[in-house]
Amino acid sequence: MASHIVGYPRMGPKRELKFALESFWDGKSSAEDLEKVATDLRASIWKQMADAGIKYIPSNTFSYYDQVLDTTAMLGAVPDRYSWTGGEINLSTYFSMARGNATVPAMEMTKWFDTNYHFIVPELAPSTKFSYSSHKAINEYKEAKALGVDTVPVLVGPVSYLLLSKAAKGVEKSFSPLSLLSSILPVYKEVIAELKAAGASWIQFDEPTLVKDLESHQLSAFSAAYAELESALSGLNVLVETYFADVPADSYKTLTSLSSVTAYGFDLERGTKTLELVKSGFPAGKYLFAGVVDGRNIWADDLAASLATLQSLEAVVGKDKLVVSTSCSLMHTAVDLVNETKLDDEIKSWLAFAAQKVVEVNALAKALAGQKDEAYFAANAAALASRRSSPRVTNEEVQKAATALKGSDHRRATTVSARLDAQQKKLNLPVLPTTTIGSFPQTVELRRVRREYKAKKISEEEYTNAIKEEISKVVKIQEELDIDVLVHGEPERNDMVEYFGEQLSGFTFTANGWVQSYGSRCVKPPIIYGDVSRPNPMTVFWSKMAQSMTARPMKGMLTGPVTILNWSFVRNDQPRFETCYQIALAIKKEVEDLEAGGIQVGTVVFVI
Repeated sequence: MASHIVGYPRMGPKRELKFALESFWDGKSSAEDLEKVATDLRASIWKQMADAGIKYIPSNTFSYYDQVLDTTAMLGAVPDRYSWTGGEINLSTYFSMARGNATVPAMEMTKWFDTNYHFIVPELAPSTKFSYSSHKAINEYKEAKALGVDTVPVLVGPVSYLLLSKAAKGVEKSFSPLSLLSSILPVYKEVIAELKAAGASWIQFDEPTLVKDLESHQLSAFSAAYAELESALSGLNVLVETYFADVPADSYKTLTSLSSVTAYGFDLERGTKTLELVKSGFPAGKYLFAGVVDGRNIWADDLAASLATLQSLEAVVGKDKLVVSTSCSLMHTAVDLVNETKLDDEIKSWLAFAAQKVVEVNALAKALAGQKDEAYFAANAAALASRRSSPRVTNEEVQKAATALKGSDHRRATTVSARLDAQQKKLNLPVLPTTTIGSFPQTVELRRVRREYKAKKISEEEYTNAIKEEISKVVKIQEELDIDVLVHGEPERNDMVEYFGEQLSGFTFTANGWVQSYGSRCVKPPIIYGDVSRPNPMTVFWSKMAQSMTARPMKGMLTGPVTILNWSFVRNDQPRFETCYQIALAIKKEVEDLEAGGIQVGTVVFVI
């Protein structure tokens, strides 16, 4: 039984790529130095998967910045403002598109579906000329092959690339990037020809837009694209990979009707309806890459449940046509649990980062093939049982409060106009009051103070005085600028989510659980493992201190519950909305304490 990984984190277990990129951008290291770090990371990733027994190992999922930008480079779709004159796209042009330079701005960046990753949006126009301008895919395939690893080259599919693009500035609003499909396919054919010549036997096209509600002409584009590529793909096994959600029935029908496609990859973690579509009808002789191991969270897989799902699919698609896979690329989860030497042992036993998920995938594949590792499965079952029964997961008081919520609790008791009148009587603000969003720049000195306080190198009194001095400066600046509603600048906060998570029960934190957000930017999401409550006030002390420094109203700054939820690794043993309600109730208590402390509820800001 075969195993497959959709994609893998690029940054490295200790953010090696991040530091190499930033050193290169700062002019402290050379392109050769950067490439050495990248080459070593790719080699270690491929070797790790090969050693784990993965059969279908991806290549070309590594990126210096973003996989969609890599595709833009491959197609030579460089906006005119970067003054690219043709040929192989170099790092200077590539990073100018990603980050801008001294004379021109970067390309737009936006969220990759509903993840916290961001991609660089292609800018296209009717006049855009395409040419094969980045040989990254073939180079990385050959690189892996030289190491003795035969990989599956991964490309962003042509239709999804266009559907994720936008019209360039100045182009008629009626222009659709999808109209350029016939113009980009010749480049894809060149790439495919090179990969075939180099010995590739499989190729993976990521077409995640298939999970969207597409119009008929958009679905027709998939049929047209893969029909046009059919001769070029002859002799190759072709996998079309989807992820992040269910594939709608019409899209499923379109996809499974593509004669040039050998295999279909589905997210069966989020795609329960897709699972039913597969069971109700799957094309004979095709491969199913079953994404049963969650690529977006950090919880250990329920191996017994996944094995049962796979066994039910085996009867539908055939034993030799079923491939165990991840639900999506593992780039959306942390890299390796081995590096978490300070994480609580009990909680650690409940988790699986990317490296551990690779092992889970292969263990499931072996179990399907009749080579079940009984000890491994037993340890997994014990960890799941520990999590279910752990008293630290459940807080009866919190659960009762969340269960007691009624429909009326989700609506304000007073009208907007009544609240505005009360606010105006209290604050006497001008018609157009001025304020700022909240945080002021985090200086090197502030970071040093927080770091030393955390390491217990300075006392609590020294820390408080340092933060108080910074708040005083921020208040003075705003008063000099005649700002109406002030903020305290948030000098005590390390991160808008982590700061609150550290003070809420049910949260824990990693030392190296970094996840790429964009480029070299990484975030370390909190882990919500249990019921959430607020043992003590979180912001009241600092808000009251700030308010005492001015006669003007001071805003209480709170990150909203939805943002805290979405920027965390969320427990998967209860519906997300229940966890969100628990966070909201905790924040509600903070609001009540702020109000009791003289900070007006009408000036509390929820960042969502």
